[in-house]
Amino acid sequence: MKSQAGYDAPIESLKAGRKVFYRYSDKEFSILKQPLNPAEREVLVEALETLSRMNNLPGFDWVNTIQTKLNSGLNLSNQENQIISFEDNEFLKGLEFLNPLYQFTSNSQCLDITYKGFSSVRESLFTISPYYLKQYNNRWFLFGHNHKVEKIQNLALDRIVEIKISKSNFENSSIDFNEYFEDIIGVSNDLSSDPVKVKIQLSENIIPYITSKPLHGSQLIKENILYLEVKLNYELESLILSYGDNMQVLEPIELVHSIKERVEQLNSFY
Repeated sequence: MKSQAGYDAPIESLKAGRKVFYRYSDKEFSILKQPLNPAEREVLVEALETLSRMNNLPGFDWVNTIQTKLNSGLNLSNQENQIISFEDNEFLKGLEFLNPLYQFTSNSQCLDITYKGFSSVRESLFTISPYYLKQYNNRWFLFGHNHKVEKIQNLALDRIVEIKISKSNFENSSIDFNEYFEDIIGVSNDLSSDPVKVKIQLSENIIPYITSKPLHGSQLIKENILYLEVKLNYELESLILSYGDNMQVLEPIELVHSIKERVEQLNSFY
């Protein structure tokens, strides 16, 4: 670890009788903060070259984003100044759980998760068989089987307090998560409900934006009317409200009422 081929760590030794203790002379030092060594950099460059060959293959559009992020991090273009940034919140709570949860999910390990929701006074303990990790709106969510209620539950990583490996057996799943998210916007999926037809009137100035950045795969725009076929959930309402007076929900009536209630509540604040 002290060598330049390793981590070039500032390690010092302290003798106490016959015992020798080792520590970092710089208390702020961490191997996780160290830049890549030449060997690691070379491996990543080779990986980038391999990824570049996949750019035009069907189903591999995501490679472009990965390439751009890696190129930016490695600074392969030799730019002195940063020329690109990505929408990541480095201050988001719970990111330290992301890699462990990925490993637990990959290894099909059942977990006991201590969790505290936004509206909860006390912490709760959930036994979860983890299946899937998804990022939405700059937050990460874990999807898994809740052993107590016997159904799929999603947990926001920023509300997780502690994770421990459970003594319970892992419950296998046959869920196709591509299909699981097919009928929703966001992460809230009521499996007992069906998609409904949503009709929204758009302002003229917002149509090009919605056309270039579709809200959902079912999106269809005719003149100034947006048509969607999705399940109604909180994320859909929040997305509609984020466009302010550029969107007016016409159908279904239950969504109209829900949006109206939230607008009236908002109006009462001012």
